[in-house]
Amino acid sequence: MQIILLTKGQKKTLSLTLRPGIPVMVAASFFILLVTGYFVYVNDQVPVVDPSSYAMAELKAQRAELDRLREKTHNTLDSMALRVGQMQAQLTRLNAVGEHLAKKAKLNSLEFDFGQPVAVGGVELTRPSDSFTEMQLLEEIQALDKTFSKREKQLELLDYFSANKRLSKEIRPAGLPVEKGWLSSHYGYRVDPFSGKKAFHHGVDIAGKSGTKVLAAASGLVTWAGDKNGYGNLIEIDHGSGYVTRYGHNKKILVKVGDVVKQSDVIANMGSTGRSTGPHVHFEVLLQGKKVNPRQYLYSAR
Repeated sequence: MQIILLTKGQKKTLSLTLRPGIPVMVAASFFILLVTGYFVYVNDQVPVVDPSSYAMAELKAQRAELDRLREKTHNTLDSMALRVGQMQAQLTRLNAVGEHLAKKAKLNSLEFDFGQPVAVGGVELTRPSDSFTEMQLLEEIQALDKTFSKREKQLELLDYFSANKRLSKEIRPAGLPVEKGWLSSHYGYRVDPFSGKKAFHHGVDIAGKSGTKVLAAASGLVTWAGDKNGYGNLIEIDHGSGYVTRYGHNKKILVKVGDVVKQSDVIANMGSTGRSTGPHVHFEVLLQGKKVNPRQYLYSAR
């Protein structure tokens, strides 16, 4: 009887021929010894990998990657901490701007130049300090974000009130309504220049040279620009908040109904149209629909 053994891939073979008459037990024992020796020989030809050395190499690689990630995280946290410091300095400057706006109507652009870095400093530490943790930085950033939102709303309200204050100043009549001239007739009772009788004068007359520039006493909307009864060529401007001004006897009107004019804009040339004895401007001020004495507005600063 012949027995043939094949290795995996059939690269090596082992054959055994049993002659008749050899006891079976002897043959079996001899066969087991032969197979064992054969497999030892075959396994010696294949390199064996040590599991412990492989694990050590993998552990070193993981440690190296962990160190790299830890260094990267520390650098990121330090950058975040630096940004938080910059935000805190910026917040301090915003607070200063808010205080400045609250005290004054105007800002000094050289003093508050937001295009330049915030000036900060300090003594260098003799030994390195610990970095912020991620949770600490997140809490700092969230707190700063809330504070920034609050300051932003405060500055918006401050700007709104400041704008309203400027607007209320511009819509209130102030100053003479002519480039050059003099007061020729006051508000109140006077002798009518045409009838010679006592009559109430609802405005003031400002005389000057014909063609002199007539100026808007305040900002507003032109609601009348044309001839009207004894006013001659009349301009009427609605300034809002109950203020209306009238400019009569103009030689030439330079605006039209619907025009928006600003305080001190030239709106006409002085003339003597309508019920007039010479070149002048009849100036009236109405407040809440009632004619008031314009004198208090003539000498107010613009």
